[in-house]
Amino acid sequence: MDQRAESTDKENETPFRRGATVIERFLKNLPNSPGVYRMIDATGQILYVGKAKNLKKRVGAYVKMTGQSTRIMRMVSLTQSMEFVSTHTEVEALLLEANLIKNLKPRYNIILRDDKSFPYILITGDHEWPQITKHRGARSRKGEYYGPFASAGAVNETLATFQRLFPLRSCSDSEFQNRTRPCLQYQIKRCSGPCVGLISREDYLDVVDEARSFLSGKSHMLQEKLAGRMQAASDALDFEQAAVLRDRLKAMAHIQSKQTINLPTEEEVDVIAAHQEGGQTCVQVFFLRSGQNFGNRAHYPSHNREDGPAEVLSAFIGQFYDGRSAPRRIWTSHELEDADLIGEALSIASDRVVKIETPRRGAKREMVEHALLNAKGALARRMAENATQRRHLEGVAEAFGLGEPPMRIEVYDNSHISGTHSVGAMVVAGPEGFEKKAYRKFNIKNTALAPGDDYGMMREVLTRRFARLQKEDPDRAGPAVSGSREQWPDLILIDGGQGQLNVAEEVFEELGITDVALVGIAKGPDRNADRERFFMTGKAPFSLPEKDPTLYFLQRLRDEVHHFAISTHRAKRSRAIGRSPLDEIPGIGAKRKKALLNRFGSAKGVEQAALGDLQAVEGISRATAETIYNFFHEES
Repeated sequence: MDQRAESTDKENETPFRRGATVIERFLKNLPNSPGVYRMIDATGQILYVGKAKNLKKRVGAYVKMTGQSTRIMRMVSLTQSMEFVSTHTEVEALLLEANLIKNLKPRYNIILRDDKSFPYILITGDHEWPQITKHRGARSRKGEYYGPFASAGAVNETLATFQRLFPLRSCSDSEFQNRTRPCLQYQIKRCSGPCVGLISREDYLDVVDEARSFLSGKSHMLQEKLAGRMQAASDALDFEQAAVLRDRLKAMAHIQSKQTINLPTEEEVDVIAAHQEGGQTCVQVFFLRSGQNFGNRAHYPSHNREDGPAEVLSAFIGQFYDGRSAPRRIWTSHELEDADLIGEALSIASDRVVKIETPRRGAKREMVEHALLNAKGALARRMAENATQRRHLEGVAEAFGLGEPPMRIEVYDNSHISGTHSVGAMVVAGPEGFEKKAYRKFNIKNTALAPGDDYGMMREVLTRRFARLQKEDPDRAGPAVSGSREQWPDLILIDGGQGQLNVAEEVFEELGITDVALVGIAKGPDRNADRERFFMTGKAPFSLPEKDPTLYFLQRLRDEVHHFAISTHRAKRSRAIGRSPLDEIPGIGAKRKKALLNRFGSAKGVEQAALGDLQAVEGISRATAETIYNFFHEES
């Protein structure tokens, strides 16, 4: 009778009660001290990572039936095991929690998804002629680092301007060592030619000191110094040198008018603001260094709808500064309940005093409000884009007869010239648009392929991609749970017709893959846009109506992979021959190349220039401008 009653009680247990029972088994042996706990489901995946000042008290709160949110009840219901790490202090627990969340990406934590490292400007200190360069990654090289900057574009723009103001070398040490005559950078007045002795070391180091002063926020002192030198040159009737100094002063004033922030007493500050709408959050981070704005970046943490902005900011800050040094001041848009604790943790990790504040008035609050306004605008744009993207994915599902809109589309293409420098490319799109961090390039390794064998290249790319995917994620758990694994696509789009589709079908048959949709997309008659032909297994080739939004969307996917493949191929080809892409354009000799670089700063700048801007360069006719433009925007 008692056994039957016990059996009935187990059958009537709710999922929450069963999970709470699991947690209760661990409670008796838990200490009343700080630590980190992990909640684990039946498959061994981490559900949640949390920190506690008192492990026993914090974990014990999960077993209460009343006052729990839906999210917590669901999490407890799935819990089948737990793991614990004791720490000496709550600060240690906070640091460990941030590190574990960042690496494990548990399902129920607030997750910082965009964790790309930030670039810096580096003035090297391991060579007698210091180099100025962009740096990303571990700060292991000897020298002085300035930043962080919000993006590589912000660094490149600053460096381009700096080389006009401070003509320091940007070449590598080996290139510097082996030069016998000045390079193009010297010709366009962006380097002083130290490699061939066109400037004394003393004068060169003076320029280095000036660059350090400017990057350190001492621009006003530097301006006074340059103004004095300009006046002295003018008094000495050295008008050429006076004109050079005048141009440098003008360029410096131009930078300051664009970048200077009216916070002269603050050496380094990160301004972090969060705006919420529709269950989503945008966190804007502005980097202010020495009175200059080094740019800003928007982040969109993954979190539950119940999480408020202050809660999201607390989790965000812990993960954002894990592995990178925090500034001395962090200003937030919302007051954090554990601001002192987080500040203490960041102080230990950064080996400096870090204070987290929420300004209430004055110039500081204005800067926070500015960041908040940017967060609001960025989130509004993202939500509008996502709504449009969802409609496009629904159109794709309808066009190709898929059961539901694809959450991940992978698009493939190859690029080569007569079989040389062959590469394959993959781009990825989903509900949030193009996922550039998921792009992949494949250097073709099969030397037995005939030159220009597109089918053989596609076979190699797809085989390598999906054989690896089967090995890394055979059960299709996906990165939402596992954190670091690649993700399976719902739809494969191949730039090519029936032949390329046949290759993909053969690869999938060999690997035993049966549940990923395959579609080939080929240009229509005369390679006209809007007349694309689509190829699917078991269906006759078909087209979509002209001006169909779904057709435009598919064209964008195809054009994106095509551009990525060509860019990858060009980069590989340029590295192989050690030349600029401009060297490959017919009719562009040294003189025109110098004029283009002087106007646009780099080959990348020439690539991004409009046709009219190219034609405005001295020595570039309309026909030549069209040749340059078509070279960088070719369709095949």
